[in-house]
Amino acid sequence: MTKPGVFIILLFILFSDYAKSQPKGKVIDQVVAVVGNNLILQSDIDNEMEQVRAQGHDSLPISKCTILEELLFQKLLTHQAEIDSITVSDAQVTGELDQRMRYYIAQAGSEKKLEEFMGKSIAELKAEYRDDLKKILLAKTMQNKITQDVKVTPADVRSYYNLLPKDSLPIVNSEVEICQITKRPPINQEVRLATRERLQKLRDRIVAGEDFATLAVMYSEDGSSAYGGELGFKSRNELVPEFAAAGFSLQGKEVSPVIESQYGFHIIQMIERRGEQANLRHILLVPKVLSSDLLQAQQYLDSVKLVIEKEKLDFSQAAQKFSDDNETKFNGGRLINQSSGTTRFETSEMDAALFFTIDKLKVGEISAPVKYTTSEGKQAYRILYLKERTEPHKANLKEDYQKLQNIALIVKQQKVMANWVKKKMALTYIRVDDSYKPCNFKYPWFSNAMDKADNK
Repeated sequence: MTKPGVFIILLFILFSDYAKSQPKGKVIDQVVAVVGNNLILQSDIDNEMEQVRAQGHDSLPISKCTILEELLFQKLLTHQAEIDSITVSDAQVTGELDQRMRYYIAQAGSEKKLEEFMGKSIAELKAEYRDDLKKILLAKTMQNKITQDVKVTPADVRSYYNLLPKDSLPIVNSEVEICQITKRPPINQEVRLATRERLQKLRDRIVAGEDFATLAVMYSEDGSSAYGGELGFKSRNELVPEFAAAGFSLQGKEVSPVIESQYGFHIIQMIERRGEQANLRHILLVPKVLSSDLLQAQQYLDSVKLVIEKEKLDFSQAAQKFSDDNETKFNGGRLINQSSGTTRFETSEMDAALFFTIDKLKVGEISAPVKYTTSEGKQAYRILYLKERTEPHKANLKEDYQKLQNIALIVKQQKVMANWVKKKMALTYIRVDDSYKPCNFKYPWFSNAMDKADNK
C-alpha cells in the first residue's frame, strides 16, 4: 500500500478537476497562460509540483517554470490536434481511463475506499476525468503524427557520432548478451482435470445466481482478481486466440464454458462491447506443477547441456531444437531487453536471480539448469549461455551502434519537434502571465505573445 500522505496527493492530482472545485481557503485560482482556447491554471502547475514531490523527485531540476513550459507545449499540441481534426476514439479513452482507475483502486485498497475518500462513485469520477484524459491522448497522438516519418540512416548515425566532442562521449557500462533454452514441466493430467472441475463448479455457482466479480476476487489467480476479474477494453489481437474467440462470442451477461489457454483455465463474462473492443472479466485457475514434474524439466535440460558440450552443438541450433520459449528459440535463444529493445543488458537491468547466475559465468559458458518464472507466471527451468560481456568504455560505432542510433533518432525527432513548435507559435494566440517572465524558457513564449500584441 502507498503511504497515506502520498496516496492523498496522487488522488488529488489524478482527479484534478474535482480537486479544483473544492474549497481552498483564501487562495483564488488564476489563469496563468492561454494557448488558443486552452487555459493553464496556477493550480495545474501547483498540482504537478505536488506530484514531483510525491514521487520523490525533489532532487531533479524541475521548477514551476519547467512545468509551465511543458504544459504550454502540451496545450499547443492539443490546440493543433483540434485544428487538424485529429481524434482519439471513445474506446481508447475508456481503455486508458479504466487502466488508470484500476491502479488507483489498488492504491486505495478497494473501490469502496476510493469512493469514500473522493466522496463520489467510480462512474462519477470517470466522467469528471474523461475530458482531461482525452486531451492528454490527443496531445500524444499529435506528437506521434509530427515525428512518425522521422528516420535515421547509417550516415546520420555516423554524423551524429563524429560531431560529438571526444571528451563528451557517453560512458557505456558493462553489458552482457545472454541466450537461453527453456523447459516447461509437463502438467500432470490428473491435476489438469481437477483444476478444470474446480472452475466448472465456480461457473455453475455463477449461472445459479452468484456474482461473477465476487468469485473472481475470491478465487481467480490472475492479477485482475483485485478488480473483480475485469480486464478493461481490449481488442481481439490483445488477447490470446482461445480467450478472444470465447470472449467476443458472448452475449449479455452470458458466462463462457471453461476454456484453456497457455495461462491455464478460464471462464469469461462480457461486461460491455464497443465495436471491435470489449471489456471482459474472467476467472483464471492455473494447474499446479508437481515437484516431480519440475524435476523432469531440470533433468531434461541437464541432458541438453551435456549434448551441447559433448557434441559441440551450436547453442543457437540447440535453442531452436530444444527450447520451449517461442519468443527466443528462433533468434538463437537471445533474451530481449524490454527497456531498450536490444539484446544487451546492463547489470542494473537484470533481476537478482538472473544477475547472480550470469555473474558466475565466463563468456562461452553454460549455466546449470536454474528455476525461473515465465511471462505467464508459471515455474520452469532454463539453462543460460553467456554469449558476450563488454567492459565499461566510451561509446563507439562498432560496439554501440544501436545505442547511438536510438540517441540520434531522438535528437532528430527533437529538432523536428522544435521547428514545429516555433512554426505553430507564430500562428497561435498565446498569452503568459507576467509573473513568469523571469523564467528561462526554451521557447520564446513571451516574445511570441508580445509580437502578436504589437501587431494588433
